[in-house]
Amino acid sequence: MPDLVLYQPDIPQNTGTMLRMAACLNVKVHLIEPAGFPLSDHALKRAGMDYLERAALIRHVTFEAFEDWRRAQGRRLVLMTTRGSVAYTGHAFAAGDLVMMGRESAGVPDAVHAVADARIVIPMAEGMRSLNVAVSAGMVLGEALRQTGNFPPLARV
Repeated sequence: MPDLVLYQPDIPQNTGTMLRMAACLNVKVHLIEPAGFPLSDHALKRAGMDYLERAALIRHVTFEAFEDWRRAQGRRLVLMTTRGSVAYTGHAFAAGDLVMMGRESAGVPDAVHAVADARIVIPMAEGMRSLNVAVSAGMVLGEALRQTGNFPPLARV
């Protein structure tokens, strides 16, 4: 199943929203530190509501620690970036992919771009720069789960 990776997130509300989404979709979230806020922040808890307890959150103290783990696992890094050249809908996702979202304020450094196995983008209207990171994560993770057949089964409420 694809996992979601958050590179040094800046905004607790976005992180909480993505953790909630991941819990609902049974997706693991890797958070590469440092975050731009305390991970116990009230806004994070407010956005994630009671879903945070059910989120599978794996923290990596640095990008280098994450990269060592990723390489040992043999997993592909798929970077969401406004500098991508392939639309996310045209990318062939694999079950073990790690879909990385960059910082809201700055994306990811060039060194992270350099090690990414794929750089994908969400096509947007002319003159638009970017979508909210949580919205982007939802769109791309949905496509990755659809392609790999890893959506949770329909639950009866």
